[in-house]
Amino acid sequence: MTNTSRIKNEIVIDIDVNKQQLSLLKGDDIVACYPVSTAKNGTGQQLGSECTPVGWHTIRAKIGHNAKENTVFVGRRDTGEIFSEELRQNNPERDWILTRILWLSGLEQGKNRGGEVDTMRRYIYIHGCPDIDSFSMPSSHGCVKMRNSDIIELFKKIDAGTRVLIHESK
Repeated sequence: MTNTSRIKNEIVIDIDVNKQQLSLLKGDDIVACYPVSTAKNGTGQQLGSECTPVGWHTIRAKIGHNAKENTVFVGRRDTGEIFSEELRQNNPERDWILTRILWLSGLEQGKNRGGEVDTMRRYIYIHGCPDIDSFSMPSSHGCVKMRNSDIIELFKKIDAGTRVLIHESK
């Protein structure tokens, strides 16, 4: 199997940037769909671009297995804080990574893996965010943001190693 081919009945995460939608697929069947928010800077691969990288990826690590909903993560570590509006008002500069983290690693050498385009080195995740954040338009710094209840549900349904396709529909 190549990085870009699919296996019958394989579980795959499909993220459509134009629709701001994440679909969990088993083969050709849609198991679940969730609204997401990708990068406000659009799609792109370059380190420092704050764009969402396209192409085939894999879930490198699942972080936050037993964390409470709204647990705050910094550098993939639980800070011991639980997100609240008061916490947000006291820390307006923070990029809120909450509840669960699915750390992505690119599978396409030169496109999203290696050098200045390496998704893992860019710390691109699928992660929870404040539920009051907008999911109708791109607003992240490159990651794929989800509602907390949705990331908890998705987290339970997939394993590390699950492949992820990020693309722009026509």
